[in-house]
Amino acid sequence: MPTSTPRAARGPLRRGLLATALMLLGGTLLTGCQAVLFGSLNTATSKAGVVVQRGMVFDPAHQLALDIYRPSDASHAPVVVFFYGGSWKSGKRSWYAWVGETLARRGLVVVIPDYRLWPKVRLDGFMQDAAHAVAWTHAHADEYGGNPDDLFVMGHSAGAHIGALLATDAHWLNEVGMQPRQLAGFIGLAGPYDFLPLKDPDFIDMFGATHAAQLRSQPVHFVNGDEPPMLLMQGTTDKIVWPRNTESLARALRQENEPVEVKLYPDIGHFAILFSISKPLRDKAPVIQDVVQFIHAHRRAESMAVPAETSAP
Repeated sequence: MPTSTPRAARGPLRRGLLATALMLLGGTLLTGCQAVLFGSLNTATSKAGVVVQRGMVFDPAHQLALDIYRPSDASHAPVVVFFYGGSWKSGKRSWYAWVGETLARRGLVVVIPDYRLWPKVRLDGFMQDAAHAVAWTHAHADEYGGNPDDLFVMGHSAGAHIGALLATDAHWLNEVGMQPRQLAGFIGLAGPYDFLPLKDPDFIDMFGATHAAQLRSQPVHFVNGDEPPMLLMQGTTDKIVWPRNTESLARALRQENEPVEVKLYPDIGHFAILFSISKPLRDKAPVIQDVVQFIHAHRRAESMAVPAETSAP
């Protein structure tokens, strides 16, 4: 870690990155240490210009909640719903607090929801949860200083897949009274968008045993010219989600004359692209700068200058 990082910031950041890495790799960190790492939920806190509202329930029937990170002076700010990865099998919103705080320091209102995971649910379950989280955010964004007309969906890995499917297959948002075009944009980090055929038994159970069933899980299959602008970000050395996924989705969008930007980062792997959002690893790839520039380039409200980061996480 660079020596320029403030000592007070090193502990929380190390814990956040370590916890996320272990969880993404399938670890089981949910022990008595969880409270030390992540703190209490269902509380509102303010720190270094960022207000955090935890445990906002968006789906009482399934006991699903989300956390909101926003600048203390947020007013008509762009809104980002961030879906975490974990092979659709693992993850918790609290593991990604550092993502929410980092983006909030760049002037964004950030919503990080939980969604049900396999094997409790399959494709329909976690996609319905994601759609409900986006609809809740659209309905309540202005209460937290956000502009619902500037609503972006963002995700990493499996979370990028979920976000991309919301942006391409209108079925999911239609179920909650919305349309993909109501999204100001989609931002995908290392997302699987075109990953057939399936061989892993877990994924076959998750997405279906037949080719026709599995096609429902492929964002590239639904591109029809009615998508929001997209920013597709990919590390060239990713061996978990191959770069061809990004290339395939970008090609499909271009064939429909849809606006899409592709950012390929040399020598960046599957987890490094996510961790490069954090300040100590930001020199690895300009992910945070590219995200913020894309958001402000595609705002539907009156444009505003891209704010500088208010303080280091």
